[in-house]
Amino acid sequence: MPTALRERPKPFLLPEFCKGCGRCIDACAKDCIGPGREIDPRTGLVPVTLNLEACNGCGLCFDACPEPYGLRPQPEGDFELQDPEKLFGERAAPPRPAPIPPRAIPLPPVAPLVLKGNYAAAIGALLAGCRHVFGYPITPSTEGAELMAKLLPKLDGIFLQAVSEVATVNMMYGCGGAGLPCMTFTSSPGFSLMLEGISYMIGAEVPGVFVNVMRGGPGLGNIAPEQADVKLVCRGLGHGNTQAIVLAPSTPQEMLDLTRLAFELSFRYRNPVVVVADGYLGQMTGKVVLPATMMEPGLPDWAVFGDGAHRGNLINSIYLDEKDLENHNARLNEKYRRMEAEERSDAFSCSDATTLVVAFGTPARMAKGAVEALRREGVRVGLFRPLTLWPFPIAALKSFLPNAKRILVVEASNGQLEDELRLALSKAGVAPPLIESVRHAGGILPQAAEIAAAIRASQEVLA
Repeated sequence: MPTALRERPKPFLLPEFCKGCGRCIDACAKDCIGPGREIDPRTGLVPVTLNLEACNGCGLCFDACPEPYGLRPQPEGDFELQDPEKLFGERAAPPRPAPIPPRAIPLPPVAPLVLKGNYAAAIGALLAGCRHVFGYPITPSTEGAELMAKLLPKLDGIFLQAVSEVATVNMMYGCGGAGLPCMTFTSSPGFSLMLEGISYMIGAEVPGVFVNVMRGGPGLGNIAPEQADVKLVCRGLGHGNTQAIVLAPSTPQEMLDLTRLAFELSFRYRNPVVVVADGYLGQMTGKVVLPATMMEPGLPDWAVFGDGAHRGNLINSIYLDEKDLENHNARLNEKYRRMEAEERSDAFSCSDATTLVVAFGTPARMAKGAVEALRREGVRVGLFRPLTLWPFPIAALKSFLPNAKRILVVEASNGQLEDELRLALSKAGVAPPLIESVRHAGGILPQAAEIAAAIRASQEVLA
């Protein structure tokens, strides 16, 4: 008797491996496969649907499916799904290339320059080896980008004016991901637009330097100086578990020095670094002494540089498995703990001070004038100036607290610097002395006379 014909297997769909590409729909001559309408929560994609009443088991859909387990023949008995990533065995990762370290190049001695703050930051970036700048003009930071646009073409560099701040930060993502130093100049509303991209850069561990020359807000506000982005740069760098070192210069010299330092820190930790200045500091001029060396950038081994040596590298910030994302956040937290060692500060007449003034940026210059005047009157007052807003330099501040009866926070915002101070004290387990404040907003900065008056008034109360 003739052997009975075996029925050809019909397709069986594993929705979690279906991308909904539709190739099987085109291959089916019986219209048994159609587009899906429901999202698979495991993948976020829409798998196809099967209606096999007319299926003759031709198998064309199996050949059309690009996924190893998308469409399969109907299994006989129990079917054990294998992980496609391990289906063909472990893949040998290409060897990671040796890193090319940056190199210091001596500079000839030159006379001091007189530069406005924005220009000084630009020069600092150039001396750090930055040859790629992306940006969108916004007052009061535009001069930095303008200078870069003039100088970079002469230095085999690139300045690209993006169509928006959103485009700017994503260009930085690509450039930093290639292992190249890059930066932008922006101001408060523009920095707000960059936050999603900054979160991506932090998640993917991509370096980049953001110079935020702050102006009045909220909203468009005005173009006068303010310091109201402290909570943004210290506590609000996009969604998720994000943190970055925040450098706070107070002079054009520090604009150069700290911007240069920002590039070093950015590559040391593979993380964005923010330099914050108020609008006055971006515009004011001052004496600037150039360093003895400039940096020739190298190429890190992790860079996605586009050549054969680096083709095995991957930069990404997406982890669909919850445990993988938790582990990634744990790695980031460990890096943040190491970054906390970078806290920096400057102290003026603080060793015996019973009143400590805490300020940064241009208000710190006003406060220093007040401290100098009061010292001549015999008042024991000192100025503590955080050079890093995050990490807040609490270790240095603690050394001056035994003598301090009072802290006066001077700022051009409604308590954002004071919030960082109080949080740092609380985390350090330190009970602070009396904390008072001198505050202005909207582009008005605290003045030396009112700072001195507030200290005198407090001295009378304490006496």
